[in-house]
Amino acid sequence: MKQSLFSRDFTLVVIGQIISLFGNAAVRFALPLYLLNQTGSPALYGTVMACAFIPSILLSPIGGIVADRVNKRNIMVILDFFTAAVILSFSLLMGSVNLVVLLTATMMLLYGIAGAYQPSVQASIPALVSQEHFMEANSIINTISSFANLAGPVLGGMLYSTYGIKTVLALCMVCFFLSAVMEIFIHIPFAKQASRGGIFKLVKGDFCESFAFICREKPQIGRVTLVVCGINLFLSAMIIVAVPYLITEVLELGTENTANTLYSFTQGALAAGGLTGGILAGVFGKKLSIHKAGSLIVGASIGVFPMGAALAVGMPAMGSYLTITGCCFVIMVVSTMFSVQMISFVQAETPGHLLGKVIAVILTIAMCAQPLGNALYGVLFELCQGFEFAVILFAGGVSLVIGIGAGKRFRELTSQSSTY
Repeated sequence: MKQSLFSRDFTLVVIGQIISLFGNAAVRFALPLYLLNQTGSPALYGTVMACAFIPSILLSPIGGIVADRVNKRNIMVILDFFTAAVILSFSLLMGSVNLVVLLTATMMLLYGIAGAYQPSVQASIPALVSQEHFMEANSIINTISSFANLAGPVLGGMLYSTYGIKTVLALCMVCFFLSAVMEIFIHIPFAKQASRGGIFKLVKGDFCESFAFICREKPQIGRVTLVVCGINLFLSAMIIVAVPYLITEVLELGTENTANTLYSFTQGALAAGGLTGGILAGVFGKKLSIHKAGSLIVGASIGVFPMGAALAVGMPAMGSYLTITGCCFVIMVVSTMFSVQMISFVQAETPGHLLGKVIAVILTIAMCAQPLGNALYGVLFELCQGFEFAVILFAGGVSLVIGIGAGKRFRELTSQSSTY
């Protein structure tokens, strides 16, 4: 039944993801930019974005619990319809409600919905494709996400600059509505699980069950989660903080507009790297066995050192910029291949009735490491002004140690795992 990768139902999921994720990327780019243009306050902009991130962390595990107990198709349909309603409400309330309050609430809802939505998509893959196609299927979903993150902001920015925010909102609302309608026709096999009492008892029980599975029944998944946390804490967070800081504040690249434009190109390079990594993971899926995952972390870590070296030797500003941009592309390619490997491994090792909440718990733990890393590197770059290369080399060195140590653990997983 599930021998073909592109079955009717998986194809509908893919098309729905293309439409939905494009709308998501465009609206989450345009709304904060609209706030910045209206208020001119970067501090306010940063505060709103920080608030928006919180629901994603909180709702991701809840989304995983729901994904295991409710038909995943219904979750996708309801959340896409609800997102369209949120955007419509924002459009109607603009001008009559305080913009900061309205936009903050809207962004929190959008990020929260995204956090609850993705576990359903990831958990639906084993029900739609056979295990031999897990890597390819995850690669396709990851590639779609990367492409949406690349094309959504670019097209959303062009529409916003030319026609204004209301046109972007209308387009995104149509995207979510169409995605929801299409998802109605998806059939995802579903077996209802027995309830164990009230909602709080249910949530507590599911969390305990997920952690017990990760820590005791499949400790190799727990080790993978710790590795992902380490990479998020020391490598991903450094990239997130360093790239805008170095390009717009440290390197002398001309006017502020010029620096901002160059920063947008680097963001495009990161998205393009994610897209390329997703494609490569699909092409070489059968060769990317879990015991080689440590090599990918090592490769991503090595990609950091040219960035630090360019700053340390005083390379001209444009040379440093091109080095940073090129390294970001390479790091993102390798990191995305690693992410696809990890998701495929967890899917293969986790029973279907636990998959949604286990993935959600892993994503939540990994996301918690991100703001900690952001805060760490914000302080380090503040303390090391003039010696930013030292912070970058520190991040590369710690990540390299994690990669080497993880390589041994991943090689052990080959003998411990019976399904992957």
